[in-house]
Amino acid sequence: MKKLCITFLLSGIIILSAVGFLRGGSLGGDAVGGNAEYLRIHIRANSDAGEDQAVKYLVRDAVVEYLTPFVAQSETREEAEERMEGCLAGIAATAEAVLRANGFFYGARAELKDEEFPTRVYGEYTLQAGVYRALIVYLGEGTGDNWWCVIYPPLCFAGEPGDDIVYKSKILEIIENWKNRR
Repeated sequence: MKKLCITFLLSGIIILSAVGFLRGGSLGGDAVGGNAEYLRIHIRANSDAGEDQAVKYLVRDAVVEYLTPFVAQSETREEAEERMEGCLAGIAATAEAVLRANGFFYGARAELKDEEFPTRVYGEYTLQAGVYRALIVYLGEGTGDNWWCVIYPPLCFAGEPGDDIVYKSKILEIIENWKNRR
């Protein structure tokens, strides 16, 4: 487990260092030059209740695994988005199956849309405020805290702004594992 954590950390640092170098230390920018390059994913819990938050992470794992074959070969944000558009029903069905298996019957839905997001600062990296294209997975009412990631390019963060942040890419790890199995 310790080796896996170290591998996550080092992979994330390398990826983010490269992105930071290419972007001058920023993961964002204006809607045309920066935000337009990113495709975000948000999984919004039914509520902030502990059980809704816990099942959100189970849904996250299943949805990311489901999406991997669709976005693993994507070379652009547009290509990743196009592939996801074709599987929105499958994403929702995957989320609903996890919910039902865990005793939750409030349903799920998935959609791709443009949405306004605030600036998020993680250490020396900033994902600028602005409108981003995003895959939103709503669990039930979808009013609880969310898990988020950048699905293209595959960058994920663990922690809250201001905390000691661990940079990792669960999606990138799954994509690499999927490619290695073939």
